[in-house]
Amino acid sequence: MPKKQKTPKTPRTPKKDNQPVRASHYIIEESIELLPFLIKTLNKMSRNSVKSIMTRGQVTVDGKIVTQHNQELKPGQKVVIQDNKAAIKEIALMGIEIIHEDDDIIVIEKEEGMLSVATQQGYDVTAYSQLKQYVKQENPQNRVYIVHRLDRETSGLMIFAKNEKTKLILQENWKDLVSERLYTALVEGNVKKEKETITSWLTESKAFKIHSCPFDNGGKKAVTHYKKIRDNQNYSLLEVQLDTGRKNQIRVHMAEIGHPVVGDKKYGAKGNPMKRLGLHATTLGFTHPTTGKKMRFTTKVPKKFSLQLKEKKK
Repeated sequence: MPKKQKTPKTPRTPKKDNQPVRASHYIIEESIELLPFLIKTLNKMSRNSVKSIMTRGQVTVDGKIVTQHNQELKPGQKVVIQDNKAAIKEIALMGIEIIHEDDDIIVIEKEEGMLSVATQQGYDVTAYSQLKQYVKQENPQNRVYIVHRLDRETSGLMIFAKNEKTKLILQENWKDLVSERLYTALVEGNVKKEKETITSWLTESKAFKIHSCPFDNGGKKAVTHYKKIRDNQNYSLLEVQLDTGRKNQIRVHMAEIGHPVVGDKKYGAKGNPMKRLGLHATTLGFTHPTTGKKMRFTTKVPKKFSLQLKEKKK
């Protein structure tokens, strides 16, 4: 058997379904595949229960989550088996942070690069999938519902509903309930107008690119307001407010006025100096769909945005 490392003593809690009580650490002494190792180590659990532990991401090898049954373990590697709640909590915080939670809603801040929900390409890790696991900690019957989305490349605030009734209230009354929805956009070039309202009709091509038309061509009407906060010769930092929430709306409208969002090569950006899209959902103000309470959440503008404004023109 592998040698088990000593860990500091902690108060014991009742076991459930023979699950490990807390994280257990093992150093591998001989080559073996992961599943046989776990079955041998967790000998009081059934084979299916052990597989479930792997599926839930409770097993790490040298600090990385491994779900592959035939993963080869080599002498000297470290295997950690976490209890169920610890594993779920760790996964749920990957790329998202819970800002507020009550009986009906969850407000999160999403990092850039994290999908809101799975696409047809089938990415596994999304804000939705992680929150789905998170709420099941308390009760396996708990669910979470998508209310609105952010582009994968956009960071910032999002709301999720914890029951279908709340989801429907938010979606059907979005314009009435959401009083403030502000974004911070770093765009290419020096925007001359201090503020402006952009109105157009958006349509999506077969290549999944959004096109803007200044008159009603049967597309979806989109209204974007912006005001300039700071600028230099290379970039402008804008506060953007939406009257509508169309797909890629800000990105398309910024490109339309000749100042594409930094890093947005899909809509004409020349470069990607921050290695991310220059768009962040900064502020979200709304009336709580159940309590009627006025709520407002705001996050800091990413430091990378400000750093670009400090750089001198080359």
